[in-house]
Amino acid sequence: MAVVAAVAAAAAVCVIFTAVKLAEEPAVDTSADGNWGLSFQQEGKAPVTNVTSDFLAQYDGYYMGDTEQKVLYLTFDAGYENGYTAGILDVLKKHDAKAAFFLVGNYIKTSPELVKRMVAEGHLVGNHTFSHPDMSEISNMEAFRKELDKLEQEYKKVTGKDMLKYYRPPQGKYSEANLEMAKELGYKTVFWSLAYVDWYESDQPTRQEAFEKLIPRVHPGAIVLLHSTSKTNGEILDELLTKWENMGYTFKSLTELTPAADNSDK
Repeated sequence: MAVVAAVAAAAAVCVIFTAVKLAEEPAVDTSADGNWGLSFQQEGKAPVTNVTSDFLAQYDGYYMGDTEQKVLYLTFDAGYENGYTAGILDVLKKHDAKAAFFLVGNYIKTSPELVKRMVAEGHLVGNHTFSHPDMSEISNMEAFRKELDKLEQEYKKVTGKDMLKYYRPPQGKYSEANLEMAKELGYKTVFWSLAYVDWYESDQPTRQEAFEKLIPRVHPGAIVLLHSTSKTNGEILDELLTKWENMGYTFKSLTELTPAADNSDK
């Protein structure tokens, strides 16, 4: 339980900087080091971010797809299992939507059957590091590689497969050096362009609050970050995906967004 509590506490700060109101935020700091930041300026449009797509592309990094195409890329972060993932997988199957689940070591160790189900149903399992540290504080390749390699090893123990090389920095904290190291290891770094405050287990948003954030902010090409630990997400996901479909959106896997020639899934 101590490990779960620690991971949950770390995850609690994962996307604090995305909790902004439309048309109220100034442009975000454009530093290439620090927290991934979003500022939602206009309904239905991509947010202003720390850095540009072109900058991230130098390091095989992404935060959204083609903003001319009404396609969404669903991703879920999870440091522990909170009882909602099976239902989330049921909804994804109903909508024929392939998602990415960015997991840490604790999740794979404690919920191997759910990890196997994710893979069996065509979802991507991505690397959220083994222990969910602040990776921007890691300045040497040996320590950086260790966090990713340990998670890869746990994944292979459970699935018998090599992990596809998609990486999401814990808490959205990164540095330009981290981006370079991830690229050198063959990873694609995946941020996001749509999220809301859904990670506080004891202070979950209401259904109305969730829709007030997720419907106006959705935009073509969005990489959507949700937490599968969220009770609210588990309850609204079917209705949410239906609403987005009614708005003309379809769902695709991250593997359809990014070149994957250097990934293997043996």
